[in-house]
Amino acid sequence: MKRIILALITLCLLSCDQKKKEEKVVPEVKEEIEQIPVEADGGIGDGALSITDHFIKSIEKAHKKEKFLKHKAISFDIKILFNGKEHLEGKITMLTNSSKIRIDKKDNSTLVYDGEKVFLYPADANDQGARFDMFTWTYFFGFPYKFSDPGTKWEMQEDRKLGDKTHSTAKLTFEDGIGDAPDDWYVIYADPDAKLLQAAAYIVTFGSDGDISKAEADPHAIQYKDFKPVDGILFATSWEFYGWTAEKGMTDKLGEATISNITFIEDEGNLFDDPGNSKIIE
Repeated sequence: MKRIILALITLCLLSCDQKKKEEKVVPEVKEEIEQIPVEADGGIGDGALSITDHFIKSIEKAHKKEKFLKHKAISFDIKILFNGKEHLEGKITMLTNSSKIRIDKKDNSTLVYDGEKVFLYPADANDQGARFDMFTWTYFFGFPYKFSDPGTKWEMQEDRKLGDKTHSTAKLTFEDGIGDAPDDWYVIYADPDAKLLQAAAYIVTFGSDGDISKAEADPHAIQYKDFKPVDGILFATSWEFYGWTAEKGMTDKLGEATISNITFIEDEGNLFDDPGNSKIIE
């Protein structure tokens, strides 16, 4: 009997000891990395990034938008040819937020946008296409930094081939009353790897007086090439212009532009003041 009791006590002690060991075991907790949800329908909800937002922000990050906007202004030389003829040659200076612009042309005329009005100096200089030149080329240069501007509207489109790569594309349109040409639209091509802006199809409705049918029938495209770093920010130093259709993409080459001497400026001084002896371009 004593042996049976002793065996029971020993078994009980061993069981209690095993139970204590089990209670001391701490289960391993695996940390999960929270993924930012992307909504397939393009909407934004519960803090999720839509596919279009992800598309935009990827391009802005690749072009270092935040670093670009920390600079006050930027200048660059530009030469534009269409159909083998010179359209514009000169130096463009602009605030990095595009709110003020200056174009010093090779013919010694100057265009200035002071944030409200466009001035042409001297007053008797050729004003043909002056307002178009003032806003178009600076927009193409600063395009990657304009995608989140107020009044922009985005819609993802099908992937499209550009060269030997398939690119994600999205269509940019504008709310009524935005800019000089709110009826313009763009189809943006983003590099699938580097996420840099590679091309943009577009229509030009400036001066159409509300009839955009001609522009819709003849879309063009700009392709950005030869990216070079300035202060760690990549800029396309070669632009090529083409015809474009939704079905074929790039078609006939129409023109080209070269960009050089890109320089950041931290003090605008009186660069964007009315130069005097000028006229206002409406």
